[in-house]
Amino acid sequence: MSVMTRLKSLLGTVRWPGWTPQPGTEIGRRSTEENALRYQYQRLQPDFALRATILDIRRMDRLDPRVKKIHGRMARAATKGGLRLEMKGGNERVRALWQAFETRLGLDRQSKLESDARGLVMEGSLAVQWVVNDAGQIVQAVRMPIETLVPQVGPNGRIQDPAKAWAQFDLNMANVIAWFPLWQLTVERLSPDSVDDQGALGRPYLDATRSPWQMLRMTEEDLVIRRRQRAPLRFAHVLENAKPEELANYRQTVEHSQQHDAICTDFYLNRKGGVTALQGDANLDQIADVQHLLETFFTGAPAPKALFGWSGDINRDILEDLKKDFFEEIDTLQDTVSWVYEQGFRLQLLLAGINPDAHPLYIRFIERRTETPNQAADRALKYQALGVPSELCWEAAGLDPAVVAAAVEDQRKKGDPYPNPLDIAPAPRVPRISITPNNAPKGESATNISSGRAA
Repeated sequence: MSVMTRLKSLLGTVRWPGWTPQPGTEIGRRSTEENALRYQYQRLQPDFALRATILDIRRMDRLDPRVKKIHGRMARAATKGGLRLEMKGGNERVRALWQAFETRLGLDRQSKLESDARGLVMEGSLAVQWVVNDAGQIVQAVRMPIETLVPQVGPNGRIQDPAKAWAQFDLNMANVIAWFPLWQLTVERLSPDSVDDQGALGRPYLDATRSPWQMLRMTEEDLVIRRRQRAPLRFAHVLENAKPEELANYRQTVEHSQQHDAICTDFYLNRKGGVTALQGDANLDQIADVQHLLETFFTGAPAPKALFGWSGDINRDILEDLKKDFFEEIDTLQDTVSWVYEQGFRLQLLLAGINPDAHPLYIRFIERRTETPNQAADRALKYQALGVPSELCWEAAGLDPAVVAAAVEDQRKKGDPYPNPLDIAPAPRVPRISITPNNAPKGESATNISSGRAA
């Protein structure tokens, strides 16, 4: 039996996003009237409106350092620390499969994770193709350009054939170059019109800021032109009762001196007259229109402009509160990206003959951005004081319980090359943890750790 045949037989036994074998009692239409009509044409060609939006975002990213900073910081903040496997129980085979899966696909590299997260932010959807070899192993997770992919849905917004769920179009030749079954291409969308409408693709994070960005760029260019034209110092030369020939000779002499001496500081006149300096535009600092457009643009950003290099005069306390909103956006981005990798690992378990529904598991990013490492450790200590199992405490601290347990065991055996498994280790020293409510900044409880005592 080939790998593909075995996979098709197994897919019908597990839950798979985007496909329900039994129709059930669902009636009506999921998609809106506009989307239902658009899907009829979309089967023949890709969504050119979405393509135009993505091209605009890519152009903004290339031309404007502010946009590049937003995309880059969101991707780096979301993927910092890498991935980990969370599951109930200690199935060593599943953990070994995850470690091999993570290494083969390059998910242990920051650059790969950052590239996928950046693609999701810029394109609005993360489409990953799972490449399977003859041995039944997923060897690559290839991010596909979403603007070339078309979901094969009907007017009701549901995928009609899981064997041909997605089509990729060649935009130059206007034909289909590849068909993707549902299991081979996992697509997660950012802010679609409806999550249940499988034909509604995601929206780039900054798609609504394109109009303010264009006006901002135009206004900034006008500001530079105005400064070049009106800022230089000018002079008015007055020669009272001078004849045209005398005025022409005087002008020629002055301009000749300025061209050869670069800077002309003295003027000599033998008649009544004078040289008056005309100051440039004294209102060049009045750029309230630019500030308004800049504020409008950063309204669509995940954080205030102070976090992207525009310090301004924002208060530190206000900035700390706004950072929490930014970290909540980052946590949502983390969950969106990690869900795609989770589906790929579920597929790998199927190929290995393991039912993923029998082993509840989650793929998570290690560092949650809504809290600092100190806050995570403080929360884990408070869990420990409440009697929460140690495995959950390690997870709350941002550590992999299996890795910690293995490291503790290695440390215990390090002193003796031939340890006796029957030896009973002395009782560990358990620190005493006390919690004082409302004794930390902003009304949080304080945590105090005293010297350990025997358990």
